[in-house]
Amino acid sequence: MLNLPKVCITEKGTRHAKAGHPWVYEGEVVRITEFGSDAPASPADGSLVHVFSPKDRFLGTGFYNGNSKIRVRMISDNANDRFDAAFWQRRVRYALDYRKTVMGDDFSACRLIHGEADRFPGLTVDLFRDTLSVECLCLGTQHALDGILSALTEALPDFGISVRAVYLRNEGDLRLKEGMEREKGFWDGLSAHEHENGHTEITENGIRYDVDFIGGQKTGFFLDQKYNRLAAARLAKGRRVLDCFTHTGAFALNCVKAGAERVAAVDISEAALAQAKRNAALNGWADRMEFVAADVFELLTDMVKEKRCEYDFIILDPPAFTKSSATVRDAARGYKDINYRAMRALPRGGYLATASCSHFMKRDLFEQTLCEAASDAGVSLRQIEARAAAPDHPYLRSVPETDYLKFYLFQVV
Repeated sequence: MLNLPKVCITEKGTRHAKAGHPWVYEGEVVRITEFGSDAPASPADGSLVHVFSPKDRFLGTGFYNGNSKIRVRMISDNANDRFDAAFWQRRVRYALDYRKTVMGDDFSACRLIHGEADRFPGLTVDLFRDTLSVECLCLGTQHALDGILSALTEALPDFGISVRAVYLRNEGDLRLKEGMEREKGFWDGLSAHEHENGHTEITENGIRYDVDFIGGQKTGFFLDQKYNRLAAARLAKGRRVLDCFTHTGAFALNCVKAGAERVAAVDISEAALAQAKRNAALNGWADRMEFVAADVFELLTDMVKEKRCEYDFIILDPPAFTKSSATVRDAARGYKDINYRAMRALPRGGYLATASCSHFMKRDLFEQTLCEAASDAGVSLRQIEARAAAPDHPYLRSVPETDYLKFYLFQVV
């Protein structure tokens, strides 16, 4: 075992650690001592520490940060791990082998590292054909980032991928809470920066997309809905589809490809609509779609008031309505409101696809909210499918926070 400071935690924290949860919270820390003695220790933020139970049982090793409410983010429960270059190379291989297994031919556009679900605290790495888009929200992982990215770029050719650019999207507010600054820019680990304009192209579900990995939201493209888009498209043939919060137009484009009679893509953001239009043109489908700049809440309200049943399939894929537990109830009202309006705007027998991407909006609460919306709308929901994120965004059962995306298909009856 490495000579690292020892963090002794409470019984409550011990139970969580034994169950596989990787976070030790500020209030669960009892004392920190030097390894092999009772002398108090002050580990550097971002450094490694061992975690022990009140009975001095080894629980794991993780990154310490005195700035964060999450004091330790565990990366291993193996007392023999060395945390050298070989350690990160093995971890990277595990992540890549898993993606190749579960994604198959879709490997070239997928999430390679999904934070705690892959035991890389706070790290997101998306692969867009020949470009890696990276977000790091953990100080300890930031210290190891060069080694992790080197391991990725060296291993990916074995999976048929040649990486030409790595772009850092380290802009999240959590970086400030971890004692880090926000930053954007190309990673210096590659000597040549391809795609300096910040764009690359991917193919998902047989549809081409221009990915803006510098200016687009998050890492540049939302890969987690990949197979949910296919599920929605299976209902779209011959239907009149309204894709709300369209963003890059992905749900709308899948419906066009599936043979929808009419597809309207709606977003309040002109920049998002411009990107959706580029994607439609890239596939030669610009004349098969309508693009509407509007507030979805207002648009659906007007449709209900005017009793316009223009569409028999509505897709709701809004941004997260809550990013903290304190605002969950407000978010529930928002989800209820938007789904209520969509249910009222649909004819009997119409179809509804609806999603929530906030992990604070738990599955049971979201389902309850949908039921309340249906009751208020005077309709019933015939459930077709209940789905989650694509398997490249795995849900680790011991970490409930990784179960964030809820997606449902209903017939409104």
